[in-house]
Amino acid sequence: MTTRITRRQLVQRGAAGVTMLSLPGLLAACGGGGGGGDGGEVADVLRFSNWPLYIDFDETTKKRPTLDEFTKQTGIEVRYYEDINDNASYFGKIQGPLSQGRGIDRDIVVLTDSTRFPALMISKGWAEELDKDKIPNIANLVDAQASPPFDPDRKYSLPWQSGMTGVAWNEEVTGPVTSIQQLLEDPKLKGKVTLLTELADTVGLVMLSNGDDPAQVSDESFDRALATVQKAVDSGQVRRFTGNDYAQPLTKGDIAAAIAWSGDVVQLLPANPKLKWAIPEKGAMIWTDNMLIPTDGSVPTASTYMNFVYDPKIAAQIAAYVNFTSPVTGAREEMVKIDPEIADNTLIFPTDEMLSDLHQFDSEALQNEDYIQKWQTILGA
Repeated sequence: MTTRITRRQLVQRGAAGVTMLSLPGLLAACGGGGGGGDGGEVADVLRFSNWPLYIDFDETTKKRPTLDEFTKQTGIEVRYYEDINDNASYFGKIQGPLSQGRGIDRDIVVLTDSTRFPALMISKGWAEELDKDKIPNIANLVDAQASPPFDPDRKYSLPWQSGMTGVAWNEEVTGPVTSIQQLLEDPKLKGKVTLLTELADTVGLVMLSNGDDPAQVSDESFDRALATVQKAVDSGQVRRFTGNDYAQPLTKGDIAAAIAWSGDVVQLLPANPKLKWAIPEKGAMIWTDNMLIPTDGSVPTASTYMNFVYDPKIAAQIAAYVNFTSPVTGAREEMVKIDPEIADNTLIFPTDEMLSDLHQFDSEALQNEDYIQKWQTILGA
């Protein structure tokens, strides 16, 4: 596997060198795509906003093969924008026009469900319903992704790619770390542990460890999780909270273990095969970047594309490049034909047993200002 910068690393580094569209540029970028008022007809152009390095790319031809194949099959031109580098900042650009009932000259945008923004898009009426008649391949959606808290019937969204949040450790520094309780209490790890700043990731894992359901957050279960984290911070067990920047200290052995994203560990393994990632004994969290159709986006055109990428062969081509978890049943079998090593990597293609141990975070809790403020207090913000 070729080592390359991960999407989260790119976010941390400010996406240097990536072309960004300001809001005026975003709104001026249309030019013939056709919006939601197209009378149900498929448009000539699909306008698609995604994260950088998040679709297959041919380094030799400088083209995106699956997008070219989509155009070949359907005749629909794709205007592909790598202009999402952070959920909050992108949402900040689009919420103005959306709140005024105006479109943003996009047919698909990709937002992360461990943030509050996909749920906001839906609750405020800023997302169009999918045309499932045009998405027969939705039958290939993996069961674990069929009913997320923010969109339980998948009326408005479909997963693009996913990742798992669990525990990683460096075998050169410590033995296996099999539970969140061990991570937060084992004296051998004191001062050598990092947790993620993302509320859904860290609080979700701690809630699982406490025997609570992160998909059904209550004041009591949230406070229990925060008390557990605070105790580990006060004792000196936790060195600090991080974003993706735990990666290099973990690789070098400066820290022993961390709450970590599976996709990062996939990227780090070539540099240090001694890194391990696992689902803690009480379960792990799953986050998903979801395709949504914003107000006035072309539902038929977007739905046609969604059906295309839910073809297992196409899903495998995309996963072979991005190395995140595919939400498409059958993609692993197709991956065997492309790259058997990737097909056998359970961080990219989790087993059914692994998928059954993955949990999603309560989308309503992510909107709770009291919870957000309490978490920020623990982070020291």
